Amino acid sequence: MSTAELPFPGLAGVPTADSPQNRKEYTSDQEVRWCPGCGDYAVLAAVQGFLPELGLRRENIVFVSGIGCSSRFPYYLDTYGMHSIHGRAPAIATGLATAREDLSVWVVTGDGDALSIGGNHLIHALRRNVNMTILLFNNRIYGLTKGQYSPTSEPGKVTKSTPMGSVDNPFNPVSLALGAEGTFVARTVDSDRKHLTHVLSAAAAHRGTALVEIYQNCPIFNDGAFDAIKGNDTKAEAIIPLEHGRPVTFGAVDAATGLGSQAVVRSSGGLRVSPTAEVDPADILVHDAHDPDPTTAFALSRLTDAGTLHRAPIGIFRQVEHPTYDDQAREQIVTARQGTPAPREALAGLLHSGDTWTVV
Repeated sequence: MSTAELPFPGLAGVPTADSPQNRKEYTSDQEVRWCPGCGDYAVLAAVQGFLPELGLRRENIVFVSGIGCSSRFPYYLDTYGMHSIHGRAPAIATGLATAREDLSVWVVTGDGDALSIGGNHLIHALRRNVNMTILLFNNRIYGLTKGQYSPTSEPGKVTKSTPMGSVDNPFNPVSLALGAEGTFVARTVDSDRKHLTHVLSAAAAHRGTALVEIYQNCPIFNDGAFDAIKGNDTKAEAIIPLEHGRPVTFGAVDAATGLGSQAVVRSSGGLRVSPTAEVDPADILVHDAHDPDPTTAFALSRLTDAGTLHRAPIGIFRQVEHPTYDDQAREQIVTARQGTPAPREALAGLLHSGDTWTVV
């Protein structure tokens, strides 16, 4: 298979495998050492099952992680990988993506690693639109260091480091990414294998920085943080599904209209939720993930409950095309190397002209 035949244009330039692959080829011989019931297991299984579909050579895939429970990810994949420094995975991945067009570069990080010490690296990777896929595992707690509140913990969160409750205003990772004008921003859930794989496929197909926030349960230090969006009896009312070209509704579905009982409609420059039966169908927001203006996608992200998380939009918020930092940097290098003969000869003469130069 040539790169032109790849179903993932975001991976153009990365060498393809000579034969079909399977999940076992992407499973390393390392013992997986996460707590029983950790959501990381589900994400790992999805990624190991998904990578063969890319049709790439394993030696041209690299996973870079920072510090945290999720950052053990590279050990469990039989690809190249780097367990790097706290918060610096996007910076290292930027160097790899820029220097090596033949690599598929992935970043695995957590809410603490990415949004605390690594916050600046994350937003600059997003604004530059470097060709990498960032998987942000959000369990709303510091797991590796045993249960301190994190940048995404809800206000009032009681932990070892906040015994009287957190007074911090938490980050909304999707809002942050859209504010940095990320070109691909999505949210999914660890336990929904089908949706997770769908979002990963779209992220891999994207040329530029793709950020996927993954709601992931920590059964030891923050168990039940996502019960509302995972429970069979509650998720219909808690999940606002985002599908490009579809009206944004949720709740019990009306068989006649195919719409949920609640609808998202525009309201004085923003968005609000109203009972579907009480609004004009023409006023219901139709999701446009390809809108070059991120304003509406940002407004959708603000529908996320920052507290006990009883409601959250899930899906691809934004998916637009924009020139990438690494592609443009390589183009500049090619242009500089081509040059015109006169300047090139002049530079060579200058470098070999002796030990002293006279500047006039």
